[in-house]
Amino acid sequence: MPFLNPTDDTEDPDHSPTERAAAASRSTWVSVAVNLVLTTTQLVAGVLAKSQGLIADGIHSLSDLVADFVVLFANHHSQKDADEGHPYGHHRFETAASLVLGAILLAVGLGMLWSAFLKLEQPETVQKVHVAALWVAGGALVAKELLFRYMLSVAKRVKSSMLVANAWHARSDAASSLVVGIGIAGNLAGYPILDPIAAAIVGFMVSKMGWTFGWDALHDLMDRSIDDAEVAAIRTTLEGTPGIQGVHDIRTRKMGDMIVVDAHIEVDAFLSVEAGHDIAVEARSRVMRRHRVLNLMTHVDPWQRPDLDHSVAMP
Repeated sequence: MPFLNPTDDTEDPDHSPTERAAAASRSTWVSVAVNLVLTTTQLVAGVLAKSQGLIADGIHSLSDLVADFVVLFANHHSQKDADEGHPYGHHRFETAASLVLGAILLAVGLGMLWSAFLKLEQPETVQKVHVAALWVAGGALVAKELLFRYMLSVAKRVKSSMLVANAWHARSDAASSLVVGIGIAGNLAGYPILDPIAAAIVGFMVSKMGWTFGWDALHDLMDRSIDDAEVAAIRTTLEGTPGIQGVHDIRTRKMGDMIVVDAHIEVDAFLSVEAGHDIAVEARSRVMRRHRVLNLMTHVDPWQRPDLDHSVAMP
C-alpha cells in the first residue's frame, strides 16, 4: 500500500527512517525484557517440574531472545547512509536479519523435534510433571499474546516487514505455550506421553515458521517484486504527473522495507530534452514522497499525438 493519499505531498512521519528505527528499537527492547524473564522462568520451572514441553517452550523463548538481538543489530546497521560500496544504502540488513531469524527458528524447531522423538521412543522414561508447570505455561501464554499484539501494532504502523516477522515469532510462542499447557494438563490427568507430544508439536510449529521466514527473505534478497496493488498505486502517481502521457514497463524490487523502481514514461515527442527531463524529475519526486520508494529510475519515451500527422518526409 502507498504511504499517503495520492493528493497529499507530505511524507507521513510514522514512515520516516528515523521513526521506523526508533519504533523498532523500542518494541524490540520490550521483547528482550519479556523473553529474558520467560526464558529464565520456563527453563528453571521445566527442569524442577520435570516437564519436557515447558523446557522446549523455554528454549523457544531463548531463541526469541537471540532473535531480538539480531533485530537490534540489523536495525542499527540498516539505518547507515549510502556510501561508495552501497549506493542504495544498507536497507537489506533487515532482509538478512529476517533470513537469520528463519534459520534460528528452523534449527531450534528441528532440535525440539529430535529431543521429543527420543522421549517418544521410550515412553516409560516420561515422568509426571508438577502442577506448577501448568501455571508457568499459562502465564507464558498470556505474556506472549500481549507481546505479539503490541509488536504487531508497531510493525503495521511503521510498515516494517522485519518487525512483522518478529511479532509473528511472538505469536508462534503464544501458540506453543498453549500446546504445552494442554500437554502438561494431559500429563497431570494421567497421560504422561502428552508432555513430549506437546514438545514435538511445538518443534514442528517453530520449524515451519522458520522455513517460511527464511524462504520469504531469500526471495527478497533475489530481487522479488512488490505486490500488484502497490505497483498500481505507483503507476497512478506517475500517470498523474503533469506532462506524462503514458507509463509502461514498471519494474520493482525490494530493498529491505523500501522499493527500487524502474519505469518508462511517455512525454510529448516535440518537447525539448530539458522539458522532458524536468517532467521525469517531478515524477520521481512525487513517487518518492508518496510511496516507500528509495529510488525511481525513469526512461523517457517520445509520445506522439494521434490527431497529428507525425510522418517524416523521405528525401
